[in-house]
Amino acid sequence: MASSSTSVASIAFFLLLGLGHCKTVKRDVKALNEIKASLGWRVVYAWVGDDPCGDGDLPPWSGVTCSQQGDYRVVTELEVYAVSIVGPFPIAVTNLLDLTKLDLHNNKLTGAIPPQIGRLKHLKTLNLRWNKLQDIIPPEIGELKKLTHLYLSFNNFKGEIPVELADLPELRYLYLHMNRFSGKIPPELGILRNLRHLDVSNNHLTGTLSKFIRNGDGFPSLRNLYLNNNQLSGTLPDQISNLTNLEILYLSYNKMSGQLTPKLVEIPRLTYLYLDHNAFTGRIPDGLYKHPFLKELYIEGNQFKPGAKQKGTHKTLELTDTEFF
Repeated sequence: MASSSTSVASIAFFLLLGLGHCKTVKRDVKALNEIKASLGWRVVYAWVGDDPCGDGDLPPWSGVTCSQQGDYRVVTELEVYAVSIVGPFPIAVTNLLDLTKLDLHNNKLTGAIPPQIGRLKHLKTLNLRWNKLQDIIPPEIGELKKLTHLYLSFNNFKGEIPVELADLPELRYLYLHMNRFSGKIPPELGILRNLRHLDVSNNHLTGTLSKFIRNGDGFPSLRNLYLNNNQLSGTLPDQISNLTNLEILYLSYNKMSGQLTPKLVEIPRLTYLYLDHNAFTGRIPDGLYKHPFLKELYIEGNQFKPGAKQKGTHKTLELTDTEFF
């Protein structure tokens, strides 16, 4: 048994020894050194040496993760966040062709995302939130076929939400809130069968939900939908009941009107429903009072008619007079 343990330890030692002596591909070394030069010493004081994956006694650069591919090392993750990087998006990043994760959030990056971003074919996570990026999102974003997490919130992006986002079959989390997007939400996003969380709140989006929520099996995995603080109009369509996995529906502060569809009651997992500060009329569907999962219902700032309160049920949603304005 001791001999077996010694053999395993020896193999692990020689593997680590081999990793320490293999070279980092020149493409990645050049790209990271270009980024280092553009960021300045104050941000990258821990980036010591010329090889970002480590060289001899020098460790890998802080925020840089490398993996071995054959006889070489490649950079697979770059995480440089909350260090006050100032300046345009570093285009040299797009030469790190083996990246699976790029996290530059909470900095002061400006300008546009370059179209060369489409070169990062292995990228799974792209986190650029809390920067000062602007202009449109390049359509090349749709070339990142392995992307699962996309965080672009809290920037100054404008224009329409690119329909090319519907070309990302693995996308699970899409955060676009707190920008300056305008136009309609692409209904094509409904084909994203893995999309669980969609947040486009706090923009300047227009259009109706009937155009956004497709008939049939659109958004089959969607759990959280944040559309609040936009300029959406029209009624709440019956198709809303097609979102059978929906748990959170946030529609506050829009321009929606008309009566609430009774189909809301048919969303089996609905837990949080925010309808406040629109122009809805009529009565609250009685079934919402008895919904087995609904915990919170916000309706103030509308023109609902008072209805009979449901007593003797497991849940009572009290509606006060102040909520009918």
